[in-house]
Amino acid sequence: MRPQQGFTLVELVMVIVLLGIVATISVQFVALSTRGALDVSERQQRALQGVVISEQITREVREAFPLSVRENGQCLEWLPVIAGTTYESLTTGPDFEEVSIVPFGREVPENARLVVYGYGSAQSDLYGTSDPGPVSPAINEVGASDTTVGLSSSHRFRERSPQKRLYAIASPVSICQIGPWLYRFSGYTPSGSQPSAAALNGGSGTREVMSANLVGGSFNLRVTPPSLRRAAVVNFEFELSDRDGDETTRVSQEVQIRNVP
Repeated sequence: MRPQQGFTLVELVMVIVLLGIVATISVQFVALSTRGALDVSERQQRALQGVVISEQITREVREAFPLSVRENGQCLEWLPVIAGTTYESLTTGPDFEEVSIVPFGREVPENARLVVYGYGSAQSDLYGTSDPGPVSPAINEVGASDTTVGLSSSHRFRERSPQKRLYAIASPVSICQIGPWLYRFSGYTPSGSQPSAAALNGGSGTREVMSANLVGGSFNLRVTPPSLRRAAVVNFEFELSDRDGDETTRVSQEVQIRNVP
């Protein structure tokens, strides 16, 4: 009679244990590989996000009226240039409500303001409404081929530009960090003193979210004003965090603003 062949209980237990070890190692390998792929994806997303934010700020700041760029430790603020030209004559009596210009070559919307380019005014004057002063009150809509600009009220320009440079500017724009949020504020009333982030956040202007994952207090600013020999320079940096807060990505950028927009 032939003896029966098979596995003993000990052999079966050993096989089950070995299969369990192999399965555990395989699961850990797959989990670590997946986690690594997710980490790489999140780093790439933060890097792309940093590039987009940095490029948006850079492009907008480069279109700023050079003498208007300022910061208060919380916010970066500037006056956007809509169009530029030269003037034939500034406002004259008796009404002081019209400026004669070389056509802008593009339409300028109503409620923009005119500013004479020069170094004779304090920066706060660019945000003020003094009369006489370097910045006009709101203007009427200007066509691309119009040779005159009508002002909403009388105004005398205190400065003159040697090259008769004249620019149409829009309402101020600010970028501020509030907690983990990076906001862009626009459409608010200009003020001689730069408004705080809290004042802008509670104001009547338009608020747009640029980022929701900034590390607290990481939005650092430094503005070097322009001079007759060099352009203005804006340095800014910020730090983005991932969803779990375990890793961060720091972005730093330098922007040069030409003296003549």
